[in-house]
Amino acid sequence: MDAKKRKLKIAMFCTNEWPTPPPENTFYAPLWIADYIAEGLAKKGHQVYYFGSKESKLKYAKLFSFGMPALKYNKELSSFLSLNSEVTVNFYEQMMLSKIYQMDQKEHFDIIHIHPYRRVLPFAPLTKTPTVITVHDPIQGFHRYILKQTKKIKNIHLISISNSQRKPEPKLKYAGTVYNGINLEKFHFQEKPKDFFLVAGRFVPEKGIDIAIKVARKAKIKLKIAGGPTQGNYFKEKIKPYLNKNIEYVGMVNYYQMEKLYRQAKGVLYPLRWEEPFGLILIEAMACGTPVIAFNKGSIPEIIKDGKTGFIVKNTNEMIKAIKKIYRMPETEYKKMRHNCRKYVEKNFSLEKMTGEYEKIYYRILKKL
Repeated sequence: MDAKKRKLKIAMFCTNEWPTPPPENTFYAPLWIADYIAEGLAKKGHQVYYFGSKESKLKYAKLFSFGMPALKYNKELSSFLSLNSEVTVNFYEQMMLSKIYQMDQKEHFDIIHIHPYRRVLPFAPLTKTPTVITVHDPIQGFHRYILKQTKKIKNIHLISISNSQRKPEPKLKYAGTVYNGINLEKFHFQEKPKDFFLVAGRFVPEKGIDIAIKVARKAKIKLKIAGGPTQGNYFKEKIKPYLNKNIEYVGMVNYYQMEKLYRQAKGVLYPLRWEEPFGLILIEAMACGTPVIAFNKGSIPEIIKDGKTGFIVKNTNEMIKAIKKIYRMPETEYKKMRHNCRKYVEKNFSLEKMTGEYEKIYYRILKKL
């Protein structure tokens, strides 16, 4: 039967550190993406074997947990997790990966799709089944070294989440680029916002929250800040001293509560200091109709349509000018921009779009075997 017509048997794994989907107060983007891909492919009729903790809840894909609880809920290992998190997570995820590749000997999957690539390299060569890996991290440092090793493993195929992500290692075995998608039912459009800008993310220098604060003060606008953690010098020195009635910290906001902030914001500031491979915040905000003003780094030009769904700028002065431009816009023009944001995400970053792109790549890989 033509590979393009037959339904596939797909194994999918991201992590068993948390259940799938993760708790609302846990932001773990790769796990949300893995959940969406697995459910979307199963809904299309593919036979999806999803490997995750026993607490996981899936509607369409078939869960295989082997009785393993989420590591975060495993009482036997909780003390080890607090002592050395990475070693414990590595062991627990590799235990699951071992079971997946053992199961492949019997089930003969068409595709094994793995998200934690640093765990899977020892297992992938043990079978001829294609292992597809979504690369969620920037390709730098030790991650770069690990991914370079995949060149030697014939049945590994990499998927980047943006074209810019590939720049440090453009000659790896990429099977394609698939942009992340979001559940548009969870992000509602709002035509008329309130009078504040929003910045969100982890409180680390590369996210540029402190830059957003400086911009807001110079532009004399109201700014709401969502994210964390609040421990450490970065928060104490770069954020906390500048909080006031106009620069407000709203706390660690869970995944679905963020939706309200997005749609109420007049715009989102995204002054990155690093080459981010993708930014879910960007498409979540635009899905609510909120334009984004971002520094021209990493995947930004692939996600924002300059002048249509926000503005791509080079520095703080240009960011301030873009803010003022939004305030000077006639109401009809600004409303049009908000509608453009929603339509752009619906067309390019829906779950259906993402799932369909992964499906196409699976078929291309199988066609070459």
